[in-house]
Formats: sequence, structure tokens, C-alpha cells
Amino acid sequence: MAAITTWIAHVFLSVLFSLAYLSVIRGRLDQDYRDQLLSSAQKDKDWLVSIRRQIHENPELCFQEHNTSALIRQQLDQIGIPYSYPIAGTGIVAQIGSGSKPVVALRADMDALPLQELVEWEHKSKIDGKMHACGHDAHTTMLLGAAKLLNQRKDRLKGTARLLFQPAEEGGAGASHMIREGALGDAEAIFGMHIDNGSPTGSITLVPGPVLAATCFFEAKIEGVGGHAAGPHSTVDPIVAASFAILALQQLTSREADPLHSQVLSVTLIRGGSAFNTIPPYVEFGGTLRSLTTDGLHKLQQRLKEVIKGQAAVHRCNASIDMKEEEFPPYPAVFNDDSLHQHVQKVGRLLLGPENVKVGKKVMAGEDFSFYQELIPGFMLSIGIRNEGVGSIHPPHSPYFFIDEDALPIGAALYTALAELYLNENEHSILHQIF
Repeated sequence: MAAITTWIAHVFLSVLFSLAYLSVIRGRLDQDYRDQLLSSAQKDKDWLVSIRRQIHENPELCFQEHNTSALIRQQLDQIGIPYSYPIAGTGIVAQIGSGSKPVVALRADMDALPLQELVEWEHKSKIDGKMHACGHDAHTTMLLGAAKLLNQRKDRLKGTARLLFQPAEEGGAGASHMIREGALGDAEAIFGMHIDNGSPTGSITLVPGPVLAATCFFEAKIEGVGGHAAGPHSTVDPIVAASFAILALQQLTSREADPLHSQVLSVTLIRGGSAFNTIPPYVEFGGTLRSLTTDGLHKLQQRLKEVIKGQAAVHRCNASIDMKEEEFPPYPAVFNDDSLHQHVQKVGRLLLGPENVKVGKKVMAGEDFSFYQELIPGFMLSIGIRNEGVGSIHPPHSPYFFIDEDALPIGAALYTALAELYLNENEHSILHQIF
């Protein structure tokens, strides 16, 4: 009996030793992978900075990214990466790897904003009234850096990476155009990232589930009968009707929406009348609707129409509502897949260390990355750029927005690892499907 006990103890200790040894080996392999990838990305930093500054100096608005697209294609040609163009006008889809499944997609947006840059530096925007104030120049540069790294490692890829350089994220729903023209191909998952001025360079923040809002815009017109302000009884006052409508709209989020379901309804513009002594014949007002669920946005849109038309009728006016869908297509909500959250978390901890992978915050801004997520699982993460020493502190869409360019190689390495390790982990699932 004692001999059996001794044997069991010996086997148990042997197993523990083996597991510990394998853990050490795995740790060394992980460290080697991290060091090699980050080192390769850092070697490209000067090139990445040069690309980003070229894009920043020549910002182009949605669906007008011709020079940006040409620069990307020039670089892809020099690296030797095949691509499809044009997709959605100025978009590009590059492909690296075996060409077979599994297929994973990486996405970056290319367009700038109609904003005058107020940052005085050597590489300030050369185009009056246009600026890369949302970091899309950095996103594009990071993805181009990942293209170079993935191409260097293409013999290791256990599948295919598709790199989507997308136009028109800023209100143009460029992602939906990319999808219609086949940009996703056979991709089964997609990753995107956005700069974050609230997190320090070298860190990322993650949110599983709903993270960015479904969004849309609206404009309403309430028509009455104008006339002299001294005789209001002979008019049908659209200003009173519009006032009641605007106040009633506030109750949609405060009294009809579940307090645990985030929604926003903001009236941001009003136009009506041009004289102190005249009641105008009509009033126009407009704004934005936002919800952390796409279904919530649809319900908010319907109630907005009912309330405006109802208030107009009560005050003997007529109302028309334009949801601006042609000019500003509604965006679905960004919903991050839970299994991809685990993958991004693991990759982030491997590359950056556990202390630099943090829980992010939900934001009521919109992002057309959500269109991809309606078709396949996707994950949008935030990459830190905050560095007070270089002035990288201002939020996106600010004329003072500035990027810490130390984040560029980090983003390139992160894109690379997200794709490469995803393919490695999902190769076996494809084999199981085949056999």
C-alpha cells in the first residue's frame, strides 16, 4: 500500500513538474513572439511617421480620398501585396496569406473632417477647412504597417488576412458601400481600432457588448399661417407649435425609455422668422437621435415622428419630418462580440502587458464599423494616444487634436497579432468542418 502511495505521489509530482515546465516554455515562446513583433514594428517607425504625416497634411473628406488611396496603393505595390481597387470609390482591400480559410478582416478608415486645424506644427493640414481630427490618418497608417508586418510573416499565417482601407466613415456609411462591393469576402471575423485621447500611449481599452450608439439625424418643418404679431388670432403660430414639440420630445428619453437603456435626443438647431413684429409662416428644427441598441433607435425614430406631428396638429399646424437618410444614413449600434473580446484581451496582454489592457467606457458616438458587425462577429477596440508631453490630450473633432506618433508602431503590431493569432487559433475549427 505504501509503495502504491509513493508511486501516486511520484506521478503527481511528475505531472506538476511537466505542467510547470510547459508553462515556462510557453511563457518564453510568448515573450519571444512579443519581442520579435514589437521590435519589427519599431524598426518601421520612421516610415510609419512619414506616411501618417503625408496623409495628415493632405486631408480628404468622405468619398474624396483619392490621394490617400493612391498613397496606400503605392506602398502596397512597393511591399508586394496584392489588392483590389476601387472598392466603394476610393477603398482598397489587400489580401495576405494562403488565400484559403479561415479568413479574418482588419479595417481602417481614411477620411478627414471639414474642420480648420489650429495646431501650429510643421506638418499642419495644407488644405483650408479640412483636418484629420479623428485619427483616421493614424488608423490608416497602423493598418499599412500591419500589412508590411503580415507580409513579412505570411508563411506563418494559417489562413488569410483581408485588410480593408475604407472611405467615408464620417457620416457617409462607407462600410455599407464596402460590404455591397464584396469587401468582406469570406471573412468570418473583423477587428478595428480607434484612437483614444483618454488612455496613455501603450495601452488599450476594451468593452464587450454594446459600446457605441446607433445614430441618426432629423429635420422637422412645422407650417402655420404667418401674419402681424399684433394680431396673433389671425395667424396659426408655428413657433408655439414648434416650442411644444421640442419640449414634448424631451419626455421620450425621460419618461418612455428604460433608464437602463441609454438614449439621447438632442435638438440642436432652430430656424424661424426674421422680424420682431411678424409671426413666421413656418419653423424648422433638427437634431440627432442615439441609442445603444439599434432597435432602440428605430423606436425613437417612430415616436419622434408621432410627437412632432401630434403637437403640430394640436396647434392647428402641419408637420413634415426628414430623417436625412440620403445625406446621413443611420448607423447601427456597435456591439462587440464576447468571444472576440476574449481574443483581443489575450493578445493585448501578451503584447502590452496585463496592466495596459483596461476596461473601456461606452460612448454615445456612432461608428459605421457596426455595418460589418451586422454580418459577422466584430470587435472595435480603443488604442491610447494620450501623452501630455507632446500635446496629445485633446478629444477627436477638436481643431487642437494631436496624436502621439509613438502609438503608430504599437497599433501596427497589435493589428498584426490580432490577425495572426486569430488564424492560428481558428485553423483547427476549419479542419473539423472539413472532416
